Amino acid sequence: MSEHGEKNGEEGLDAATETFVAHRALLFTVAYELLGSAADAEDVLQETWLRWAGVDLGTVRDRRAYLVRIATRQALTRLRTLGRRRESYVGPWLPEPLLTTPDVAEDVVLADSVSMAMLLVLEALNPVERAVFVLREVFDVAYDEIAEAVGKNPAAVRQIAHRARSHVAARRPRDAVSPAETRAALQAFQLAVDTGDLQVLLDVLAPDVVLMSDGGGVAQSVPRPVVGARKVARLLTAGLHKVGSGLSSAPVQLNGWPGLVLRIDGELNGVLALRVEDGLITGLYFVRNPEKLSRLERETALSR
Repeated sequence: MSEHGEKNGEEGLDAATETFVAHRALLFTVAYELLGSAADAEDVLQETWLRWAGVDLGTVRDRRAYLVRIATRQALTRLRTLGRRRESYVGPWLPEPLLTTPDVAEDVVLADSVSMAMLLVLEALNPVERAVFVLREVFDVAYDEIAEAVGKNPAAVRQIAHRARSHVAARRPRDAVSPAETRAALQAFQLAVDTGDLQVLLDVLAPDVVLMSDGGGVAQSVPRPVVGARKVARLLTAGLHKVGSGLSSAPVQLNGWPGLVLRIDGELNGVLALRVEDGLITGLYFVRNPEKLSRLERETALSR
């Protein structure tokens, strides 16, 4: 079954448009989980539509699966290009954060898969491993469909899925954390940010906490990860002291989890996502690159 069948007539194009719109949030989510970039995911959607509009719908047995296949192929092509681009990225690279709707947090599997912590774990996989893991574990796509999407046979896909699951299991948080637990840690952290109290910060940070800051070479950020509660707390309190009273923070749903939007004198300064284990913050992800903050004025619909 070719991605480039006969051109649809007007009636077929209407049907193609209706189907594409119905699955748009799903396709965006697939592309975003593969790329960690909303801007690139939008480009993949555009490329997917251009190919989908030329398909003879009469030859398509499962439209959802067919669309996911096209989007995955486009995302894989782009992911390989992005890998080369990130080699020259200035400072630590973090995924592009999204303001998400409440229903994302209610879907535990989806929220976990789009969290900043998980997207960073997925960065450790090669492009095909990442695609296989995401399609199988998050979207429950059949092995033969995944094989079509990534250009492998089903037996190879099963082996890749097993290998990817092992890699992810070794790097993901040890225990499932509830949004309520993350919210409690966030509230304590926000109190520390608002008061600049070093001890309050130390009480909520895990001893081996890691702070990563992404300024993309444009906004000021920490050039490499900072490890350890005392180092992280000192860095944060020094930064807060430097900013002064113009800093304000507001809790939001960030990639399906509680997070903070930070503003200085009303201007968007960055977003902060947390990774929480055993009630303590083990990861802080601070995105300040202006190019990655463009989607923080509106919620993004995600779906599986």
